[in-house]
Amino acid sequence: MASSSQEVPAAARKLEGKVAVITGGASGIGACTARLFVKHGARVVVADIQDELGASLCAELGPENSSYVHCDVSDEADVAGAVDHAVARFGGLDVMLNNAGISGEMCFSIRDGAKEELERVLAVNVVGPFLGTKHAARVMVPARRGCIISTSSLVSAVGGAGPHAYTTSKHALVGLMKNAAAELGRHGIRVNCVAPAAVATSIAPPGIGGVDVDALMEAAANLKGVGLKVDDVAAAMLFLASDDARYVSGQNLLVDGGFSVVNPSLGFFRD
Repeated sequence: MASSSQEVPAAARKLEGKVAVITGGASGIGACTARLFVKHGARVVVADIQDELGASLCAELGPENSSYVHCDVSDEADVAGAVDHAVARFGGLDVMLNNAGISGEMCFSIRDGAKEELERVLAVNVVGPFLGTKHAARVMVPARRGCIISTSSLVSAVGGAGPHAYTTSKHALVGLMKNAAAELGRHGIRVNCVAPAAVATSIAPPGIGGVDVDALMEAAANLKGVGLKVDDVAAAMLFLASDDARYVSGQNLLVDGGFSVVNPSLGFFRD
């Protein structure tokens, strides 16, 4: 997959003239995707609660290509405002990327799980994409076009790979995506998810819960010799946002090197 650091010739740009809102866009997957979208000709609204990082990123991308808005995705007024800002600043909305998310506490015991923690994670990881999808649809339905993408996770497809609250939220997010795709397809709007395996970002730093993420995935991955990078996730976002995926909707695109389709305990495939 192409790195977001590479220059893209004008003729090869996949999002020329498009406008995108990226929640959680100030760092990690969101920031990498914002850079890649801009390289492919998009103008991007970075929506986040990390004001300094967001302003710094938009200064890097340039005011003609980007704009920052403070946005708590659990607050409907903030999400509606981010969408309205995109329309007012850049003239429309073509791509809504519901990327903001939190991992929550690393609690793997249902007996020790706190109701308040579940509600906190759901507020960001499910309510946020619900509001993003709702307000994107408000603008996209009259235009009869658009693309909505949400960042799910490997844990949306398998059990036992994440804490209870986080895993619950990502399964719910995929259900939301499928229902929205079923409704909005008649209006020319595609709705999908990208589901990455563990990758070192601000939400999943190199050492999370005492575990080195890169080392963990290298040991657990089915596809050897290829380490997952944030650039790979951004490239999947670009694919779904572009006309390359113009007939792709209702899908949870796993970027996991085949992890979710293999049960290594069976041990059938060995050299």
